Amino acid sequence: MATKKEDKSTATEEKGESMATEKKEKPKRSAFRELGIAIFLAILIRATFVQAYHIPSGSMEDTLLEGDYVLGDKLTFGTQIPDRLPFFNTKLPSFRLPGFSDPGPGDLVIFEFPEDASRDFIKRCVASAGQTVEIKDKVLYVDGKPFENPPGVKHEDPRVWGGQYQPRDNYGPYRVPPGHIFVMGDNRDSSYDSRFWGPVPLEKVKAHPLFIYYSWDSTKPLWNVFAKIRWGRLGLLN
Repeated sequence: MATKKEDKSTATEEKGESMATEKKEKPKRSAFRELGIAIFLAILIRATFVQAYHIPSGSMEDTLLEGDYVLGDKLTFGTQIPDRLPFFNTKLPSFRLPGFSDPGPGDLVIFEFPEDASRDFIKRCVASAGQTVEIKDKVLYVDGKPFENPPGVKHEDPRVWGGQYQPRDNYGPYRVPPGHIFVMGDNRDSSYDSRFWGPVPLEKVKAHPLFIYYSWDSTKPLWNVFAKIRWGRLGLLN
């Protein structure tokens, strides 16, 4: 009888230990499941709705400064899904999600650089399909009329280069082909854009910059964190 009681006691203990182990494992499984769902939702939102972008150069000064961080809306102009693998910047096989409209002259556009699929550029669309672009001594003409530059567009270099040397200051006339847009940086003398490598296919367009959510001034000392954040730059983009 003692042996039976001992066996029963041992079985009860083993069952209790098993239940305790299961209880410990359930929270772990639940935590992993919640983390997986969170990652999936983050990737879905990043691929479909909005995405953060960093401005690494001064080619869009004074509209966007080096160190600005902007949030791009992917629904307006359409985007590529799933685009790239988050954190690794690896290009994945993607399909085109149509937008509500195509970029037009004056719109800021985020797009995949046609010469390097691992890089995204932010420029301003100055002409769309069927329009004719011409630059004469730094003055931009679209369809024969001077382009109305928005605030922030600037020229820093007083020199004027002839078209036989480089296309920066004298270019065209060039007719934008169907399914493309012509883009330029707002810092016209320091921007590598459609003047040098051609128009952007619409399937490369990825987002419409909405607002600056963060801006970091690298010229300020690191210890002065409050001064390094350019608070006055935060807000909607034109």
